[in-house]
Amino acid sequence: MRWTPVLSKRTLFIFFILLFLLYLFYALNSCLVDEKKFTLKYIFIKQHISKYREASVRFASLLGFNVDDGYKYTRLKQNEVPVKRLPDALVIGVKKCGTRALLEFLRLHPDVRAAGSEVHFFDKFYHKGFEWYRDKMPPTLEGQITMEKTPSYWVTRSAPRRVYAMNPGVKLLAVVRDPVTRAISDYTQSASKRPSLPRFEELALVNSSAGWGLVPSVVDASWAPVRLGVYARPLRRWLRRFPRASLLLISGESLVIDPAAEMARVQEFLGLKRVITEKHFYFNSTKGFPCLLKSESRSTPHCLGKTKGRSHPHIDPKTIERLRDFYRPFNERFYELAGINFGWP
Repeated sequence: MRWTPVLSKRTLFIFFILLFLLYLFYALNSCLVDEKKFTLKYIFIKQHISKYREASVRFASLLGFNVDDGYKYTRLKQNEVPVKRLPDALVIGVKKCGTRALLEFLRLHPDVRAAGSEVHFFDKFYHKGFEWYRDKMPPTLEGQITMEKTPSYWVTRSAPRRVYAMNPGVKLLAVVRDPVTRAISDYTQSASKRPSLPRFEELALVNSSAGWGLVPSVVDASWAPVRLGVYARPLRRWLRRFPRASLLLISGESLVIDPAAEMARVQEFLGLKRVITEKHFYFNSTKGFPCLLKSESRSTPHCLGKTKGRSHPHIDPKTIERLRDFYRPFNERFYELAGINFGWP
């Protein structure tokens, strides 16, 4: 008659751990009874714990568990004090593409520390010097990543040279999205602060007030919300200073549709263990945006803020079509430089 095991792999693994804990309790109890044996017992236990750790990894592997010992979190060494350091990584853009969401998602990682607000060092306060900039950073342990986010770095002409002077090996992250949607989002934010702002169509198109049938309207490429969507120009400037491998382009659309997958790319780029996964997110159908189940500062579910995921105004379809025609050649050039086809309409 053939013997059939009735215990699951998980049960056997738990049983193995319980046996070791019972032995550890017995050894410690012996130390308390006979203090003269403490030093010898301590050395004995330390050696056995090391052997047990190796044996448990092999045992777990035999049971089918995937034990990855290649990554280790940064731990506080004896007498180590966190210090402020210049950034190892920068979120350099792009405005209204999801940079705030990216940084908040990254804060979930135990080995990432980020400045609390946009510092604007490389565009507005470079004259204050690197020590001033360092003082704006959060204290970190050795091995942790210091980060800062200022989206305007993307379009600041002097930023690539200044960042390179700080650290030629810095990691750069930029979030991009469909430039038409980005322009509308940019306008929506401005309109929420200035209710008297003219309609989007009047600002995006030149001669639009003359009527569709009389004078053909053209896109106003000088208007900032439109101009910022021409991604190829700033990307070319950054790639003159930094190799392509130092800059990660992140899809703003993917950050909304599948944040866990996009954050896996980000963690790999930064050399971090994949800690941020599906368990950290849920989709808020009202806002149309992913929210956090837990974060560094809050253990309860919450979204990024009232301003994130705000509704866009209705835009004339003809205006949207004209904008898509305008951006199409620029998008193709950007795809070529980036080595990625983002598939925007």
